[in-house]
Amino acid sequence: MSATTDPNQVELSSPPFDSVSSVRFSPTNPSHLLVSSWDTTVRFYDVAANEQKSKFDHRAAVLACCFSDATHAYSGGLDTSVRELDLENEKITHVGSHSDSISCMNYSRDQNVLITGSWDRTVRFWDPRASAPQQSSHELPERVYNMGLVNYNLVVAMASRLFHIYDIRKMDTSVQTRESSLKFMTRALACMADGQGYAAASVEGRIAVEFFDPSPQVQEKKYAFKCHRQLIDGVDHVWPVNALAFHPVYNTFASAGSDGTVSIWDLKLKKRMRQFPQYHSPVPSIAFNCDGTKLAVGVSYTWEEGEEGAKTARSPSVYVRTIGDEVKPRGWTGS
Repeated sequence: MSATTDPNQVELSSPPFDSVSSVRFSPTNPSHLLVSSWDTTVRFYDVAANEQKSKFDHRAAVLACCFSDATHAYSGGLDTSVRELDLENEKITHVGSHSDSISCMNYSRDQNVLITGSWDRTVRFWDPRASAPQQSSHELPERVYNMGLVNYNLVVAMASRLFHIYDIRKMDTSVQTRESSLKFMTRALACMADGQGYAAASVEGRIAVEFFDPSPQVQEKKYAFKCHRQLIDGVDHVWPVNALAFHPVYNTFASAGSDGTVSIWDLKLKKRMRQFPQYHSPVPSIAFNCDGTKLAVGVSYTWEEGEEGAKTARSPSVYVRTIGDEVKPRGWTGS
């Protein structure tokens, strides 16, 4: 069975024209999805109706987007502008800007702040409720590639395999500095749903599972493993792991790679639970919805094969898969 004929998923109508950069579900509505793209748009979908409800045009490729609440979202990318998107009225408001491309963003509903990371080596906090845009900037030693946020823990993945872990309530006084457990560049990052730690993945087909608590007994639990690899004609092919996402209920997690596959992993048993049928192209972004019943899968060319590969690349797709017990850990008791 191929991914396109899989009865457990639907392909969204009106997908982006160029590569998908990010798929993000609403924190409150399990059917509302944002898709940002290199085609300079952010698209807002109702996945239950398979309908594009609105589209927001930007001046350059959009690399990041996130919801703040049911009716507002944010976006950023190569044009360095932080934008607020009014999803109901299709209005765009310029909030502020970085001095280089914006690579990632998260919204803290606990603190009511937007957090943006950039190649300008800063993480910035924005207060959307202020009458005039207010921001605080925090300098970093390297370009920001990815961020993850759970509760008050902010994980920032940077170039040179560096990680900073912050408590967002006291950014200037509380930071753990770590080096990646993986030898190659960090490509993906996601925080555990239970708030205990995070997973990071590299361009060289590996995932590391890490924990926030710096005590030696907790740090002994961390581990790394190989994935998104395939033996073809006796040769071990290794693909980048492009995206990670934790299930909001079960704390199992999904990984997606340039091999066009999505796998589900059991964090505690250190085992793969399921691999879904292969997609037609690499998978640059995935996201579970807020109640864990859906998984959005962005499928598009990711430039590993350069201009030549782009000439024969298939058009981008966004699939939404209905999730069942295949993501539930063995012996799950609801704790």
